[in-house]
Amino acid sequence: MIEMQLEGIRLEIPANTPVLMLREQSGSRRVIPIQIGAPEASSIHYALEGLEPDRPLTHDLLINVVDGLNAQPVKLVITKLEEHTYYADLHFLQQGTVVVISCRPSDGVAVAVRSGIPIYAEDDLLDEVGKVVPDTPSDDAEEIIDDFRQFIDSIRPEDFQS
Repeated sequence: MIEMQLEGIRLEIPANTPVLMLREQSGSRRVIPIQIGAPEASSIHYALEGLEPDRPLTHDLLINVVDGLNAQPVKLVITKLEEHTYYADLHFLQQGTVVVISCRPSDGVAVAVRSGIPIYAEDDLLDEVGKVVPDTPSDDAEEIIDDFRQFIDSIRPEDFQS
């Protein structure tokens, strides 16, 4: 496993699709881009900004449930890509036993950001999909963050109804 860091969420233009960017901590610093949904992007954004809603969001609820069951999140591992779908596992420690729960990477990252646990990617996955991308200069990063904030601010509850 290779430790990753959450570089941020970018918007893929022209569809305004949020893309989760995970970067390898060392070595060639490859990036794994993962398309995610707007609700998950919003949840991650809230956690990164330190915003606390009046009532728990779904990912906050999960952490509260885990805590209520006397367990602690330990790490998130992005495990594989099958038919354009990424898979991940959240690892919890409960009374000395490691419990592994399958999850979507976006949900796992939302939990990881809230709980401060490390994010990893399997070596084979990083070899398969990791891209060498130069680190984002700070001016571009600020522009990306501004674009994402505008996207989050434009989301309406009706956008998530089927």
